[in-house]
Amino acid sequence: MDKEQIASRLKSLRGGKSQQEVAAAVGITPMAISLYESGERIPRDEIKVKLAEYYGTTVDAIFFAN
Repeated sequence: MDKEQIASRLKSLRGGKSQQEVAAAVGITPMAISLYESGERIPRDEIKVKLAEYYGTTVDAIFFAN
């Protein structure tokens, strides 16, 4: 897992939505979204699943694709 690639994918998927909007929908804090999008942290597996569902994609596409 390349943290920079994951961060870039998450930022791209968020598009015009705010970090607050995504965080509220997924049930995490905006700070957590910020940390994921900056590559400082990788979400726990349960959050990976929630993010993938929210963005209408797969965990593999976000976190494991090259």
